[in-house]
Amino acid sequence: MAKNKTQSQLISKVFMYLTFIMGVVFLVIGGLALWTNSFTSTMVKTELSAQKIYFPEKGSPALDPNVYPDLQQYAGQLVDTPEEAKAYANGYIGRHLKKIANGKVYAEVSALSMKDPENKELQAQKQQLFQGETLRGILLTSGYGFGTVGKIAGIAAYVAFIGSLLMFVLTLILRAKIS
Repeated sequence: MAKNKTQSQLISKVFMYLTFIMGVVFLVIGGLALWTNSFTSTMVKTELSAQKIYFPEKGSPALDPNVYPDLQQYAGQLVDTPEEAKAYANGYIGRHLKKIANGKVYAEVSALSMKDPENKELQAQKQQLFQGETLRGILLTSGYGFGTVGKIAGIAAYVAFIGSLLMFVLTLILRAKIS
């Protein structure tokens, strides 16, 4: 009987140390995730703000409510959040790009312009599509994508902190059981 009690206490002690170690691991993961959230949020806001991209003013012909009903909420605002970057990229630039070459994308127009290098209209469309698609892609990856990863890291931080708390509580319960 004494051997079983000693064995049970030893197992409880091992689990107590393991839960404490897991609590520390979750705490470290939570701290790193919180830092990632802070870093990416600051970086995205700083870099987007530095570009000084603004939605057109409300009432401006460039932001006609019939054409851009989903963008009216952003009228006149600086693009400095992941959501605004996505809205500007898809809702504003994306719609402009579709008008340039009857909905063709850069790769299609580029292929056509290589077959007809003297066609100035194709060359101009190719240049406009290249610039527009590049800006759109940067806003979607660096602004929206990176910003979204940062937000997910923030959520993961809080989940890790809760996990850490649970591990520390479990450690205390196991310690009381041993005593």
